[in-house]
Amino acid sequence: MLDIGFSELMVIGVVALIVLGPERLPRVARTAGHLLGRFQRYVAEVKTDINREIELAELKKLQTSVEDAARSIENTVRSEVRQAEEELRGVESEVNRAAEQIGRSHDELIAEASSGISMPHMGTGQPSASAATADTDAPISSEPGQDADQPSPQMELGLAEEPQAVSAEPPKPLT
Repeated sequence: MLDIGFSELMVIGVVALIVLGPERLPRVARTAGHLLGRFQRYVAEVKTDINREIELAELKKLQTSVEDAARSIENTVRSEVRQAEEELRGVESEVNRAAEQIGRSHDELIAEASSGISMPHMGTGQPSASAATADTDAPISSEPGQDADQPSPQMELGLAEEPQAVSAEPPKPLT
């Protein structure tokens, strides 16, 4: 504030004593002290208000920077999610196309396999005697031309079950 030393205060006090006199000097000093105290409180309030305004301005700047960062993160996340969804849709369409191709290939293989199988007894509608005896006497095999004593390659790998023996007797009724 004001840079006043002790010697300067003594000069001011002596002049005030001479000008005001000894009767009014204590009241004037008391009033000057009250005014000086009010002035100091007012200056302190102004300082705190200015500091609050500065802090508020800094907080607003910080708030806007945080909000901007949050918006940019949100936009980044949204764009990444959109890209991931687009990639998933692309993969889904590729999988669907591959499944359709596999289905078509499977149907073509079945059609080729069914056209290549010849069934002699199916042609006339009547089974021949030799076909009937061959069918009943021959053991059941999973592939044509395979011995009954040798297991099929699928059975060796554990992919197929062994054929069950077929009984010629009709099932017994439950009593």
